[in-house]
Amino acid sequence: MTSQRSTTDWPTIFAIWAAGLGVAAQYGKISIIFDRMTLLYPDAGTSISFTVSLVGLVGIILGLVAGLFVSSFGYRRSLVWALWVGAGMSALQALHLPFGLFLASRLIEGLSHLGVVVAGPTLIAALSSHRDRGLAMTLWSTFFGVAFTLLAWLGLPLVAGFGLLSLFAAHAVIMAGLALWLGFALRDVPVPPRTAFPRLGSLPGMHLPVYRSPWIVAPAAGWLFYTCCFVSILTVIPPYIAEDLRRFVLAAMPLASIASSMILGVFLLRRMSGVKVAQLGFVLSACGVLWLWIQPGDPMACIALAAAMGLVQGGSFASVPQLNLGDAERAQAGGVLAQAGNLGNTIGTPLMVLTLGLAGFAGLMTVLLSLFLGGFLVHQFLAQKRKA
Repeated sequence: MTSQRSTTDWPTIFAIWAAGLGVAAQYGKISIIFDRMTLLYPDAGTSISFTVSLVGLVGIILGLVAGLFVSSFGYRRSLVWALWVGAGMSALQALHLPFGLFLASRLIEGLSHLGVVVAGPTLIAALSSHRDRGLAMTLWSTFFGVAFTLLAWLGLPLVAGFGLLSLFAAHAVIMAGLALWLGFALRDVPVPPRTAFPRLGSLPGMHLPVYRSPWIVAPAAGWLFYTCCFVSILTVIPPYIAEDLRRFVLAAMPLASIASSMILGVFLLRRMSGVKVAQLGFVLSACGVLWLWIQPGDPMACIALAAAMGLVQGGSFASVPQLNLGDAERAQAGGVLAQAGNLGNTIGTPLMVLTLGLAGFAGLMTVLLSLFLGGFLVHQFLAQKRKA
């Protein structure tokens, strides 16, 4: 399946992208109602935070293993079964599980999430022509932002009308529909060949060679710096934005990121590598931080920063198939990318909140600036390693 295609299978690619929206909603469905989760579990106390973080914890621990498993189990089967598992967990959650069982269901959802985010981009790269691959991978990179936007537009009104559990039920129906759709859509589509799953005892030793590969690890290395910033910026910046403009700016920032990826990012990917586009995004993001530092909470600075980060988003995913020509290597790169993303999302917000408490706004801006410049430099370092 690593041979070059002359055409792009856009209908199937859009179906896989829709699956990405479904698993992004595994995070989003809790995030948008997090302030009301205590209505379902009033005795949970501070443990309520695990309803969000447990999905990411699975990705941190098993990201690379997921890449190996998907290569062995099969990309098509992994994608479809991950959707069915996600549908089952949401259906159980709609029954108002006891809190312990709810947390267990979130752990299993983490496995479902990994199955899709590893198999999905590998399949998309394989179903794209060389010319269209940058566009297809950039489309995939938008799945988180689009899912959160749709949840805000459609999920919150659903909750307002039918209660919190209705969101889980609706998600179960959507995930089941996606599983049926992709089970049919991928039925006759050539998919990458399966590989043998390594012995369990050899798994710990397999991590180091992957992490040391400047080709496999490069997309994930930059992605770690990006994910440390994106969600945390949306969390800690709002108090600095004028209250009458805050809602508009917070809605516009993810949309600016998506638009930047799909318009400017795709244009640039026709002319330069994904790594270069990501590096440009890091530099422009650093400029956006300086703008915010000079004018705290300025709406245009916030939106410009989000747009700059969109280039990192699209360039990072596009670099996976550019740097890794084999399907197995792409799956490994996707697994490490998921691992880095979950780690960044987990540590980013606590790091920013701690910095804000210890060093104020200037400290926060210093950390953000350091992270964006760090993303640029780590790509520069790995590029030199690839030339050596």
